[in-house]
Amino acid sequence: MSGLKARILGAVEADLRAIEEALVANLTPHLELVREVAGHILFNGGKRMRPLLLVLGARLCGYRGSYDTAFSTALEYLHAATLLHDDLVDGAETRRGKPAAHRLWGNAIAVLVGDFLLARALSLTAATGNPRIVAVLSRLTEEMSQGEVHQLQRKGDPGLSEEEYGEVIRRKTAVLFETACRVSALLAEAPASSEEALAAYGLALGHAFQIADDLLDYTAQAERIGKDVGSDLREGKMTLPLIRGLALAGAAERRRILALIGNPDVPAEDFAWLRGFLAQSGAIAYARRAAETWIAAAKGHLRRFPDSPTRRTLMDLADYCLERNL
Repeated sequence: MSGLKARILGAVEADLRAIEEALVANLTPHLELVREVAGHILFNGGKRMRPLLLVLGARLCGYRGSYDTAFSTALEYLHAATLLHDDLVDGAETRRGKPAAHRLWGNAIAVLVGDFLLARALSLTAATGNPRIVAVLSRLTEEMSQGEVHQLQRKGDPGLSEEEYGEVIRRKTAVLFETACRVSALLAEAPASSEEALAAYGLALGHAFQIADDLLDYTAQAERIGKDVGSDLREGKMTLPLIRGLALAGAAERRRILALIGNPDVPAEDFAWLRGFLAQSGAIAYARRAAETWIAAAKGHLRRFPDSPTRRTLMDLADYCLERNL
């Protein structure tokens, strides 16, 4: 375990334990099957980044109430709902090293349990009694849905630009981080300047997090990330390493890459060649630099807050995005 990871886990150990307890306590389905399917996605090694951001952000803003941990579970339920639906749409075989829910219980059950988790998230949001928080979460669900549709619409399209990729990941991932941080400030009734700074931190962190995730598909070992490496390529997802690789490829290399995008049966030797090409061409380094730029931006937004153990932990979380073992 790296020193950075150990420092983060030491700082948030009690928070993570409270979040896990709240996830169980607030699930409350009437049917055991719903609990089983929801538990399969919720309690299968998730990083809890989003609820943790809400709890830490509220603390940074001086929150003294008792609802931050309970409400943070709404974000994890919402995230889990999107994972259930995404895995089905993508035809994913595994999630975090285990069979995807739709492979075990069928498409209909996976969709409906995803709907239940979304509804549970909205119920927890309504319980805040804060119309601004309700509005923020409602807008979040709209943005995330459109991000997924946008990605699906451009699936396998080698013409996807870096700018459009950035818009997809903003809606697909970064807005959830942004919302976690914005809501933390709203719960704490923090000044508008603090709300905007935290929201900007979350948005930048979300961009970095997704780019780091996209990098892992071409750099990591399957056992490290809990999914098959190359799954993005086989599913036709145009991510930053691949977009940049195509821009750097010669004619022959480009033809070879295009033949692999969206191919569910990419030969191992072809994928190994692609990984090597993306590394040697500089595409991997380019994507890593993009993530580092977002990390620096995220940390910059935190500097408007006084130094504190909580601010230092949020800074550490930004730095840790590229390691992604948390």
